[in-house]
Amino acid sequence: MTISFSPGRRSFAKGALAGAATLFLATPTPGSASASGRSDAPLLRLPAPTGPYPVRARVRHLVDRSRNDPWEPGIGVRELMVTVLRPAVPGRGFPRFPHLTPGAAGEFAALAPLIRPHLPAAGVDWAATLTHARAGAPALPGRRPVLLYSPGGGDARTMGSSLAIDLASYGWTVVTVDHPGDASEVEFPDERPGRQRIRTTVLRPDLDAATFRTMIDTRVADLRFVLDTLALDRVGVYGHSAGGTAAAQALHEDRRITAAVNLEGYLDQMDGELLPVARHGTDRPLLLAGTDGFRDARLDRSWAALLAHTGPVTRRQLDDTAHWVFTDYAALVPQLHKAGLMTAAGRAAMAGRADPRVTVPAVRDLVRSFFARHLPLRVPPSR
Repeated sequence: MTISFSPGRRSFAKGALAGAATLFLATPTPGSASASGRSDAPLLRLPAPTGPYPVRARVRHLVDRSRNDPWEPGIGVRELMVTVLRPAVPGRGFPRFPHLTPGAAGEFAALAPLIRPHLPAAGVDWAATLTHARAGAPALPGRRPVLLYSPGGGDARTMGSSLAIDLASYGWTVVTVDHPGDASEVEFPDERPGRQRIRTTVLRPDLDAATFRTMIDTRVADLRFVLDTLALDRVGVYGHSAGGTAAAQALHEDRRITAAVNLEGYLDQMDGELLPVARHGTDRPLLLAGTDGFRDARLDRSWAALLAHTGPVTRRQLDDTAHWVFTDYAALVPQLHKAGLMTAAGRAAMAGRADPRVTVPAVRDLVRSFFARHLPLRVPPSR
């Protein structure tokens, strides 16, 4: 099976499977498969990063006191949870960072088949999966370019872990951002008036135009608040679906963003009104990456409006794939299918039929090569 990028028709041949197979050779942690009390649950594995650096992970709680929460006004402030991923000093003894904490995993297990109907309602120990980042590892000294990640609507930042950690393993600092109230589940350090410690999504399948507008506006404001709080300048932003929409619009609104990647997010409102970035274009690099499995008239129309402007905008398409190939589902869904917990049709609908040993490197290479051109590392990574 091959995956081609259109235009350009760059192909990844079957021979790539052999070299990419090592991505999935993760070593299980003893006892981790029973983290939720299910010794028979399959141990889902995330692909290993391919860069020369180990990666450290640190979670931060950010509070914007200048805004109220649009989904739960009783909270009184806008809170975000972010994970900062940085190249680390090599060393042993630092535990691997969990994909989901036990509390978040418990909420996600109940929500998964509601927000993503093809996912199984039972039989998965979502708390058992570990990322390839390390908790507590010392960060490699030095200033590094920063990338922000915004996940898809209804997804938590954790579902973008694989790509984010791979980018960090090459030398970027990557900040993955949750958008509470929108994300499937967000775990905070503690409770506060107006919310529980773990806050779940308010989104429903019958998403209306007003809700979509609020979601995008809030996400753009969230990203700009992260730039303010972390004192960031000359950064890259990438996002999936609604996160891709927000990344493109944030590029338009904030000159601190040098380049952005929109991983299959619409560039219009649900009523057809084009976003300002699509109406006016951009003078900074923007990559539009999509799949043949999700492509529709609305996406084509809104992307074509942006591409009609002169500016450094590029469109690419991954064939034999579907919408969630840009997320951790690209690796997880085939494992669930192999374990008999998902149908072939469900796998194809979420990530496509292509082999993840091809799709995961293809997505990583696409995003990494874009940022290597437009937000380069000072010292090219070498093995």
